[in-house]
Amino acid sequence: MRPIRLVLVDDQALFREGLRILLSQSPRLEIVAEAANGEEAIAAAKLHVPDIMLMDLRMPRLNGVEATRQIAQAMPQVRIIVLTTFEDDDEVYEAITAGATGYLLKASPSERVIEAIELTARGESFIEPSVTAKLLTHFSRLASQQTRSPAPPPLAEPLSSRELDVLRHLAHGHSNKEIAHELGIAEGTVKNHMSNVIAKLGALDRTQAALRARELGLI
Repeated sequence: MRPIRLVLVDDQALFREGLRILLSQSPRLEIVAEAANGEEAIAAAKLHVPDIMLMDLRMPRLNGVEATRQIAQAMPQVRIIVLTTFEDDDEVYEAITAGATGYLLKASPSERVIEAIELTARGESFIEPSVTAKLLTHFSRLASQQTRSPAPPPLAEPLSSRELDVLRHLAHGHSNKEIAHELGIAEGTVKNHMSNVIAKLGALDRTQAALRARELGLI
């Protein structure tokens, strides 16, 4: 199995160096390029077409949100995880709507960063637990401000009680490993339940599943 190809994007050289050293310890990961601003990030994405980019938000010349937007539009196969110091509500919303598939804080433990990379490489997404609640609240607030739309159609196949348990933990931003620990089941079983939840909700990833569940009143 080939390693996951990464591009690191951050204007702080010291942080990039530390992140490179950390991630290089995993044989499953390969860092193919680094960038110090949004313009360099776009150029690196076009040149290397990595699997995943770890993207800072506040950078000179072109910020991470706009770089994410341009990369997501031009190369949707390149998945972007925001890795930033900030969890400002507006920045969270802008980054996700721009096309980011994950949102992590730089204070996250190394195990969480690697787990987020591996989940994202499998087509899932990982949002920092403290950020997930902000994101769901933001979308709920937007929905309440808009003209009431018809209720979404019910699910063709209802979720099982265990799938609902997994969904509730997902909505709190828990990882598969954390959900497995909380529910007392194997991590592989959680992955199977998660795949079923995403499929039944007609979502593309974990974040969409949480939002769809909120629309349906399941969480």
